[in-house]
Amino acid sequence: MQLFHREVGQGSPLIILHGLFGSSDNWLTIGKALGEHFKVYMIDQRNHGQTENTEEFNYSLMADDLKDFIEEHHISNPVIMGHSMGGKVVMKFILKYPEIAIKSIVVDIAPRFYPPHHQKILEGLNEIPVHQLKSRKDAEIILAKHEPQIGVRQFLLKNLYRSSSGGFDWRINLSVLTEKIENVGEAITSESQYLSPVLFIKGEKSNYILEKDEKDIGTLFPKYQLKTIANAGHWVHAEQPSVFIQSVLNFI
Repeated sequence: MQLFHREVGQGSPLIILHGLFGSSDNWLTIGKALGEHFKVYMIDQRNHGQTENTEEFNYSLMADDLKDFIEEHHISNPVIMGHSMGGKVVMKFILKYPEIAIKSIVVDIAPRFYPPHHQKILEGLNEIPVHQLKSRKDAEIILAKHEPQIGVRQFLLKNLYRSSSGGFDWRINLSVLTEKIENVGEAITSESQYLSPVLFIKGEKSNYILEKDEKDIGTLFPKYQLKTIANAGHWVHAEQPSVFIQSVLNFI
């Protein structure tokens, strides 16, 4: 599968994977800042952004997509970073292909199973009559009935774009994400350990990485470090970008 991506900077390679409903576009600000130190690849994962849609959607396939991308672009010894769903792809990838990355960064996600918790968002997105839509404002009004936080609505509606016909369409494969949403919460397991360094970054106000998760993290990734960033929730990189960037640089 051909993964759409954006490149910035020069130097050693750093690959960034977005979370559910996200895209490489969400990471441009962070990517440009890190591009002062590294060659940064920001990827659109399958069924997201400008990468092609597919009926298949799981972490094993997304790990294979990443391996194919690295080989296609002749990338050697990358650092790989992923947020939320992207963090689970990173964990799956380094356990499946432990020889490729020199260091890895997992942002605000643990390897455990997460029950589906995006149903209201999916209900709202599916309620939007995207092909009959007249304006983004109309979409925002519909989504507001399901998602109260304006920042989350703005993030989600970045997936709306004007097609060549002049109407609206989705950048995400909404039907497949709706059907396969349980796969996003899938636990990452392995009979082997990953023995290179891994940094887990947690938002202080987020409940995605709990104290009890550290046992599972340490079992799979014995050389892990955990960094908690104050005054940040799940979107830690957007809420505290300067501290986030410095944490990444300190680790690498």
